[in-house]
Amino acid sequence: MQFRSLKGIQDILPPESYVWQKIEETSRETFKKYGYHEIRLPIIESTELFTRSIGETSDIVEKEMYTFNDKGDRSVTLRPEGTASLVRAYVEHHLYNEPSPQKYYYIGPMFRYERPQAGRFRQFHQIGAEVLGSEDPSLDAEIVSMLNAILRRLGIDGFDIEITSIGCKTCRPDFKTELKKSLADRLGLFCEDCNRRFDLNPLRTLDCKVPSCIEARKGSPAIIDFLCGECSRHMNGLKHGLSLLNIPFVINPNMVRGLDYYTRTAFEVTQGSPGSQKAIAAGGRYDGLVAEFGGPPIPGIGFAIGAERIVPLIKESLTVRESPDLFFCTLGKEASEKSFVLTSQLREKGLWVEMNYDTSSLKSQMRKADRLGAKNVIVLGEDELKNGRATIKNMKDKNEIAVAFDAGDILKAISK
Repeated sequence: MQFRSLKGIQDILPPESYVWQKIEETSRETFKKYGYHEIRLPIIESTELFTRSIGETSDIVEKEMYTFNDKGDRSVTLRPEGTASLVRAYVEHHLYNEPSPQKYYYIGPMFRYERPQAGRFRQFHQIGAEVLGSEDPSLDAEIVSMLNAILRRLGIDGFDIEITSIGCKTCRPDFKTELKKSLADRLGLFCEDCNRRFDLNPLRTLDCKVPSCIEARKGSPAIIDFLCGECSRHMNGLKHGLSLLNIPFVINPNMVRGLDYYTRTAFEVTQGSPGSQKAIAAGGRYDGLVAEFGGPPIPGIGFAIGAERIVPLIKESLTVRESPDLFFCTLGKEASEKSFVLTSQLREKGLWVEMNYDTSSLKSQMRKADRLGAKNVIVLGEDELKNGRATIKNMKDKNEIAVAFDAGDILKAISK
C-alpha cells in the first residue's frame, strides 16, 4: 500500500527547504536586533481559547478549526493562529511581571480546514511577532518597520503597507449602528453566512470574501470615519511614526480583520497587481485580550507573516545550492577506514564532508560527488596510502594540490 500526504498538507523538500531556512534565519536575525525573544508554543490548545478570542461568528471558528474531543472528553483544537496561544502563555506564566514592553516571536505550523489553493494550505506556517505592555503608537510604527525590514532583507519588493484603525469599544458601537442601517436594505444580496451573522456582528459582512458580498457592501460606511478622539490621536501617531522612519504606507479605510480581538491599529502587507492583491503579512492591536484571558489590562500588538506566501517571492532569486565542501573517493578497505576517520575530524572543524560507503568504482564515486555538487574531491587508494599524501581536486577550477593525511592540512588547502 502506498501512502500519500493528506489533502492541503505538503512536504517541504530540498532544495526548497533551503529557501525556508533563509526566511527563518533572516527573521531570527532581525528579531534579535529589535530585542525579541523566541517563545515556543504548543500546537494543541483548549478549544475555548480560540472561540473566546477569535470570535464564535468568525469563519475560522465556524468552519476552519481542526477541533476534536481527546480521550478525556475535552474539546481541543490544533492552533489556527498564534496570538491567542501567546497571550495564554503570557498570562499563565505571569510574564507581565517582566520589564515592559515584552517582545516575543514564534515560528511554526498552524492549521485551518479550508479549500487548498495557491499559497494556502491546511497546514501552513507563520512567523509571528508580538509586543505587550505599551499602547504608544510609536511601538505600532516600530513593529511595522520591523516587518518591512524582514521583507526587504529577503529581497522582496513591490509590496504595499496598508494601515487603518478599526476603533475601540468607545467608537465601534456607533459604527456598527450606521453599518447596519446602510446594509439593511441590501441583505438579499449577501450570502447566507453574512445574513446569519448580521445581527450578532455586522462587521463580519466587511470581511466576507464571497464576490457578491464584496460588491454588495460597496459604498458602506468606513469605520475610520467614526473614530473617537483617542483612536484618532493614536492613528495620527502611527502615521507620524512611519513618516519619521521613512516607511511608505497607504491608508485603507475599508480594511477589517477577521479576528474579534483586534482594536485600533490594523495593517496588511499586500503584493500583486490591482484586483489580484494577496496579503503576505498582517497584524494589529489587541489591547483587551490579556484582560479577557484573566490578566491585567495590558495592551498588545503583533503580526504574522505567511511563510507559504513569501516562499515563491524569493525562491527564484536563491540559486545557490547547498553542497559538500569535500568528498572522499576511496579504493579499498584501508583507504575507506582512513577516510572515515578524516571525515569525522573535518566535520568537527566545521566542514561538510561526505565519503563513499560502498565498493563502487572510482568512476561511479566521482559521478556521485558531481551529483552532490561537491566543491572538492580527494581520491584515496593504495598509492596515496603508501606515499602518505593525497591530491585535492577543486571541482570548479580543476586545480589540484597535494596534501598530507592530516585534517589540519586538508582544511588549510580547502580554505585557500
